[in-house]
Amino acid sequence: MARNSRSPVTGKHRVARRTKIAMGAIGLAIAVGALAVAVTAGRTGEASADPADPSFFIDITKVPAGNNVNAALKKKGAQGSFTVDCGTNADGAHHNPDNFIAQPGIKNGAQHLHDYVGNVTTDADSNLKSLLAGDTTCKNGDQSAYFWPVIRIDREDDAANESENQQAQQKQRGKTGDVQQDQSGQDAQAAQEQDQRQRDGRGGGRTSAGRTGDQNAQQQDGQDQNRDGQQDRRQRNQDQNNQDQNNQQQNGDQQNGDQQNGGQNQDQGQQQEELGGPQGANEEVGDNDGEIIEPESATLKFIGGGAQQVTAMPLGLRVLYGDAKQSTNGPANARPSWTCTGFEDRLTDLYPICPQGSKVERIHAFPNCWDGKNTDSANHRTHIVFADQQGKCPKGFKNVPQLQVTLVYDVPQDVQQNGQYKVDAFAQEKHNPRSDHDDFANVMSKQIMGRLVNCINSGKACAE
Repeated sequence: MARNSRSPVTGKHRVARRTKIAMGAIGLAIAVGALAVAVTAGRTGEASADPADPSFFIDITKVPAGNNVNAALKKKGAQGSFTVDCGTNADGAHHNPDNFIAQPGIKNGAQHLHDYVGNVTTDADSNLKSLLAGDTTCKNGDQSAYFWPVIRIDREDDAANESENQQAQQKQRGKTGDVQQDQSGQDAQAAQEQDQRQRDGRGGGRTSAGRTGDQNAQQQDGQDQNRDGQQDRRQRNQDQNNQDQNNQQQNGDQQNGDQQNGGQNQDQGQQQEELGGPQGANEEVGDNDGEIIEPESATLKFIGGGAQQVTAMPLGLRVLYGDAKQSTNGPANARPSWTCTGFEDRLTDLYPICPQGSKVERIHAFPNCWDGKNTDSANHRTHIVFADQQGKCPKGFKNVPQLQVTLVYDVPQDVQQNGQYKVDAFAQEKHNPRSDHDDFANVMSKQIMGRLVNCINSGKACAE
């Protein structure tokens, strides 16, 4: 099947991150003068890229072997498999920061970019009807949607960033100096006027009552200034309280409305502001920047997952792997996904540093025990869960084929060693590799699903 060209992604216009920071810093300097120096000076590097923390990286040879539970389950139960060839999105023709499963109807709701293979129409507004009408990149006509967050290489020029910050700070200091000079002139004029008043008093041209009147007037002026200052402070405090309340309300609205992998469905009647979309040649979105690196290979394989036999997946079944918001939701749904080619006997929840000749690899083995009734659930999880280490499902659940997505990346050796690659993520995750995740919606025809189930249960290794 021929793939469709990518439709434009809409969203609020976003100024480039470094431009916005520099403009904001200069604006602060103009507005608050000397205070701007105290607030913004010395924040070198703020305009730089957003790299992953060095503690997120590990030498794969230091990860204990034998901890890949998926590999252990493969040895149990039905030994057949069914691999579907849907390509790799090598030309980046299908990217967007949408997630119709976890953030239905919200453009750019994922706040990070996804790679898609399979159905070429997948976006925030997708549903079973639209997917059934869509074309696909899968050679056998499978119209299912497969998508995962992209990986980026982050090789920022630190010298350029430093120069940019220095220029911004010089502009701040220049604006601040102008304000200070104006203030110095005003102080000198006030001192001169005060000195003149004192000379007038000593010259005998004024009576004691007149001097007393001046003192009373000055005292009254001071009291008025104090009252004005107190009123100003009270007003500023009130304004700040109002702003804090507004921020809290906005945060509450965001938490209530924000869809997450593993979160609750959003009330579709609630008004949701559209978030900013990808910007620039690198399709930067949210806090995610850097050069996108597409997988060298993307293997979509359905296996038994330890079951003696599997039953067909229902049309429209939605399945999540991992947790995009594990820092908020806790570790329950996060799973180790990372390894290197030749080291598949081990998995880690950190970014692997592979030896020469080995490549970075992500392995996503999805839940495979279906409740037999629902194609989705309120938290997108309770309708389909993982089998136990023996390959058995909870009571009332049925073993369905387990999707295993294997992604291989040719990440340069120096980039690995320097900790310069990262997965796209929500801002609060700070590119934590534990937030790695994957999404799947089954839109296979009955014929394809029938062949898939037969291959697994009969022990055949099929590929289409």
